[in-house]
Amino acid sequence: MTWVYADLEALSHAAAGIWVQQARQAVHARGRFSVVLSGGHTPQRMYELLAQSPLRDRVPWAQVHVFWGDERCVPSDDSRSNEHMARQALLNLVPIPPGQVHPIQYARSAQEAAEQYEVVLRTFFKDLEPRFDLVLLGLGENGHTASLFPEASVLDEQEHWVAEVYVAEQDLYRVTLTPPLINQAMLVAFLVAGTAKAPVLRKVLEGPFDPHHLPAQLIRPTHGDLYWLIDQEAGSLMRQRA
Repeated sequence: MTWVYADLEALSHAAAGIWVQQARQAVHARGRFSVVLSGGHTPQRMYELLAQSPLRDRVPWAQVHVFWGDERCVPSDDSRSNEHMARQALLNLVPIPPGQVHPIQYARSAQEAAEQYEVVLRTFFKDLEPRFDLVLLGLGENGHTASLFPEASVLDEQEHWVAEVYVAEQDLYRVTLTPPLINQAMLVAFLVAGTAKAPVLRKVLEGPFDPHHLPAQLIRPTHGDLYWLIDQEAGSLMRQRA
């Protein structure tokens, strides 16, 4: 399903409302809420709204477990770190138990970080089906999402839940969740804003299926829902308006 909003502010309010709704439903049904955070600029305003009343007061923070869809292999206090942004905008401002925040921790190598994060996830789900309640994703101008970049070998991964990725143009290693794990989620929500995203958004949603060039097309939940929350600028080139 695709929704078009007037601007990033309206999109952020809608996304924050989805977070609150999913959290309350998950805690009522299963006693906990598992959410995967996205990095980048677009979700920051949503995080800020969740950290403020009235939304802050509607989230059962004591039962929230936070994970990340991907992370750059940089120190956690680096301005490029997805964890750093989320902590500054949200996590340091709400009463979530520290042990329920599960960042991707980079130490000696990206491979080791990926292996360790897979252990974290498998321990969390144990014998349960690995289904996050909510996965938040962005969309890059080259069609990537999380750290699933065009032509990367991780796009063909079927066994592992987490993998390392080297992004040559950035000369930087990253760690990412893999499509098979993301696609197990109850709900995946893409947040896409700005005119710069309009050409690639049209290709992803209305173009031919070409996931090695447009990795975001790989995200198709097997037994869950897929939401696209976009602003008018991002959706300006789409033939079919939601």
